[in-house]
Amino acid sequence: MSDAYHDSRFTPDARRDVLWQALWTHYFSRRIARDFTVLDLGCGYGNFINSVSAKRRIALDVWPGFAAFLAPGVEPVKSSVTDLSAIEDGSIDFVLASNLFEHISQSELATVLAQLRRKLSSRGSLTIIQPNYRYASTRYFDDYTHVTIWSHVSLGDFLTANGFVIDVVEPRFLPLTIKSRMPVSAALIGLYLSLPFRPLARQMLLTARAT
Repeated sequence: MSDAYHDSRFTPDARRDVLWQALWTHYFSRRIARDFTVLDLGCGYGNFINSVSAKRRIALDVWPGFAAFLAPGVEPVKSSVTDLSAIEDGSIDFVLASNLFEHISQSELATVLAQLRRKLSSRGSLTIIQPNYRYASTRYFDDYTHVTIWSHVSLGDFLTANGFVIDVVEPRFLPLTIKSRMPVSAALIGLYLSLPFRPLARQMLLTARAT
């Protein structure tokens, strides 16, 4: 994405660090082992990968400025998500794609998935977090860079059609944005994730493995 996007729609925000550190504590730390190699696909400001404790951490983005925001030890890879040639085959144990696939076309996503099938290790998995059109339709295109509509059903079916097995589907995982009047605190996020029903959740989470 261009610098203009990061200067307007996707500006730095300290609340993202709070969110992702809480998500690490209350969710991802239970799913990512210390000996994993983790890839943050379309990492943006690196809020997720900077929070991760793992043997190896890789952050990939096409935006030239992303590397300046990465924590020590995180490996930057400047590339489009449709070109994963810099990543070793069979080397990745956990991939996160957060708020990414709504920004690319279906054909581009098929290209990403075909490459990820080669990059994932035998225990590797892909986790996707992004707006669920079923619950976010009125605000889905407030971001002018969104190009493809996905619901938890359509995205799950697309993953299956492109060689993945779905392990987890959470249609309502998180609220749509941190840009609201609600406070962003680690304690509240932990409480929110423990709820059986999450009010105002407009983002989905899917986890899948390559067949």
